[in-house]
Amino acid sequence: MSVVTRFAPSPTGYLHVGGARTALYSWLLAKKNGGEFVLRIEDTDIERSTEEAKQAILDGMQWLGLTWDTGPIYQTDRFDRYKVLIQQLLDEGKAYKCFMPAEELDAIREGQKERGEKPRYPGTWRDRTDHPEGQPFVVRFKNPLDGNVVIKDHVRGTIEISNTELDDLIIQRSDGTPTYNFCVVVDDWDMGITHVVRGEDHINNTPRQINILEALGAPVPEYAHVSMILGDDGKKLSKRHGAVSVMQYRDDGYLPQAVMNYLVRLGWSHGDQEIFSQEEMINLFSLDAIGQSASAFNTEKLIWLNQHYIKSMPAEEVAEHAIWHFVQLGVDVSNGPALTDVIGVQADRVKTLKELAEISSYFYQDYSDFDEKAAKKHLRPVAKEALALVKEKLLSIDEWSPESIQTAINATAEELEVGMGKVGMPLRVAVTGGGNSPSLDITLNLIPKDKVGERIDKALTFIANRENS
Repeated sequence: MSVVTRFAPSPTGYLHVGGARTALYSWLLAKKNGGEFVLRIEDTDIERSTEEAKQAILDGMQWLGLTWDTGPIYQTDRFDRYKVLIQQLLDEGKAYKCFMPAEELDAIREGQKERGEKPRYPGTWRDRTDHPEGQPFVVRFKNPLDGNVVIKDHVRGTIEISNTELDDLIIQRSDGTPTYNFCVVVDDWDMGITHVVRGEDHINNTPRQINILEALGAPVPEYAHVSMILGDDGKKLSKRHGAVSVMQYRDDGYLPQAVMNYLVRLGWSHGDQEIFSQEEMINLFSLDAIGQSASAFNTEKLIWLNQHYIKSMPAEEVAEHAIWHFVQLGVDVSNGPALTDVIGVQADRVKTLKELAEISSYFYQDYSDFDEKAAKKHLRPVAKEALALVKEKLLSIDEWSPESIQTAINATAEELEVGMGKVGMPLRVAVTGGGNSPSLDITLNLIPKDKVGERIDKALTFIANRENS
């Protein structure tokens, strides 16, 4: 049997972390088995579904690299199919029209609550044929009155639910639109879904969906209900924990490879291994290795993984994602050294790509102001002589290289009989605008010689203006 999985988000918000993990697990299962991964957009909640949310889901999936084999399929394009099958269930006596007003049902449920009973529809119209003409109605599925539904869940083991716990589910609203639980069943059947991976909040839906599948004569897929993700504080992950939308992690400077690696370990494990290539994830993944316990989101661990990937991935791959952050800052990376070279010298010094862009802009454009603290400490009158002399020696270099640059800096310190810091720190602030950078020989080598001279002149002017103020 070929494995077919699906990710089926509702477009009522962004692609959040929990949804992304579910998508990842479904994607890995399909890839491992040479199967098919389907993206289905469950947009039957027309009032809450938005085009922006649909696009956000697609953007998040594509950014993570979770490419789909089929889709995106939109449920709103399939309404005719749902109506045909609802009519089939009505004709076969497996569903019925219910004319009970919402107010009457609300009153019944309130009474049930007062008596300590589980609120549920009492089946009033289940076997009635005295249908009032011209009155609004919903269509309800005739749930079996006895027996049990057995779910063999890959994460939770065997789950058994008595049909007496389930009431007759609405499968078509009074406006004629089908409901979520019915659409899901038809879609999974029509699309040949063999394995359903989803959150534990869907466990209550599963027995209802299995009963509908069996009523339609459709095969029942295998299920895996994964636990929720908790925030750093142990509470359910929400907006108060910061980045909940997957694309927020892109905006904050995380690599998709790091986010994917982090997500796969939020519930699944392979021994003590923490770092997985995509190929390893695919080869090692199994539903049965997903744990039952809720997973706690640990931002520090995600940062650690991100640093690892920035340092260990080929600079060309890092650059593909880093360039977006330079664009956000208005920095044109075509006007300067190769971005891969900058990544090579900065990778060990940053936690995120956003930080990389922020501390690397001086390679591509002149800074507007000196860092106040660095300038106050290092751009003092005592630094004028060292800056003037090192400028002279640097501009006289024939072959601009880290070796020749370092030789010029050393010669300046020796000639003035001062420590390297008396030359290097003023020079660093002059050329970069701040007090932190990779080693000066490497930093200056990535900046044109004439630009280095101009920036030293800017620092000398800054010192002179401070003296005269």
